[in-house]
Amino acid sequence: MIPWDDLEAVNADLNAFVDWDKGASGGSGPLAGMTAGIKANIAVEGLPWTGGMGAYRGRVADKDADAVARLRSAGATILGTVNMEEAALGAKTDNPFFGATQNPHRIGYTPGGSSGGSAAAVAAGLCDIALGTDTMGSVRIPAAYCGIYGLKPTRGAISHDGLEIAEPTLDTIGPMARTVEELEACSRILIDCGDAQAIDNVALLENLGEVECEPSVLDSYAKARSALQASGHFALPYPLTRIRYAGFILTSLALSKSLGLLLDSDPEGLSDTLKFLMTFGPKRSASDLDEDRRILAEVGEAVNAVVARHGAILLPTAPQAAFSHADRAPANQADFTCLANIAGLPAITIPAGWNDAGLPLGVQIIGAAGNEAGLLQLAQQLDNQLSAYRQPTLFFGQ
Repeated sequence: MIPWDDLEAVNADLNAFVDWDKGASGGSGPLAGMTAGIKANIAVEGLPWTGGMGAYRGRVADKDADAVARLRSAGATILGTVNMEEAALGAKTDNPFFGATQNPHRIGYTPGGSSGGSAAAVAAGLCDIALGTDTMGSVRIPAAYCGIYGLKPTRGAISHDGLEIAEPTLDTIGPMARTVEELEACSRILIDCGDAQAIDNVALLENLGEVECEPSVLDSYAKARSALQASGHFALPYPLTRIRYAGFILTSLALSKSLGLLLDSDPEGLSDTLKFLMTFGPKRSASDLDEDRRILAEVGEAVNAVVARHGAILLPTAPQAAFSHADRAPANQADFTCLANIAGLPAITIPAGWNDAGLPLGVQIIGAAGNEAGLLQLAQQLDNQLSAYRQPTLFFGQ
């Protein structure tokens, strides 16, 4: 029996789940006994499929997305859909139509975006696993802010069937969990992980691309670097801020095309903030767009070359810990995470430490295409040494 009343009571403080499936039940298989939350831009049969947009409040999915169907067939119980940033474009999960989701480690603080509801639900124990989506870090940043584990798979490893896509070349569905073991169990259902290819060396970005990081982030990164005995070094052909901006421009352009009809048919169904963000791509000149695409192509090739040469890349997940919902989101939030999406490579974030305010921090490892198994294996080794996972005070059942 699922304790719906108790789940709803804890969720009232978090606003992680937005729609429940009160008829949910599990089955047999490798995920039997595990419960799951699904980001609201991924179709769950019989539930609203909103993509976090008011314009789609009345849209109900007539079938499960392929990723959801895989979890269900493996025995997982799909509890419902979770909150997200509107159209998966944003950094705080403070949704103008569905409200703000709270970080279980500190009410009033962001769980990150755009998959903030997924991360908060898992971190607070409302479900065992959750699906999010990652365009330039939207699985890994919330996972880091909420002190859990998150995987962005290789480009194309998980079907886009049933996904309200933000940017097709950058987007992917990805799982979150409270342990590497649970993350691996979920990942093996979603994708063909294959046999693990051992990762023997890890490369480091010189001067972290000059991205300004909180001191505690640098401290936790140094511990991870020492634990992995990372020795390789590399530089990027462009500043990370410029690389991330190019990815944002393509996302803005893609959303302006995919959601353009909604601006005419239901202008109140999209927030003014989203409408503004959607203007950046179309405003770019043809030459500027060519430059953006060239930058992304060159960076993608460069990152793939580094991974081919060294095996993996170690980076902080985000330059900062979670921040107050009252604060403006830092512009550099996705500077590190965007690289894996641009290169089409798998990346995993794990808890790496805590800042002075008691908020979790994460580090990420980027691996070779198709080597999710090897990446998970290395993440487990690093996790055993860091032992940085800590249950939040607001945890279901406490």
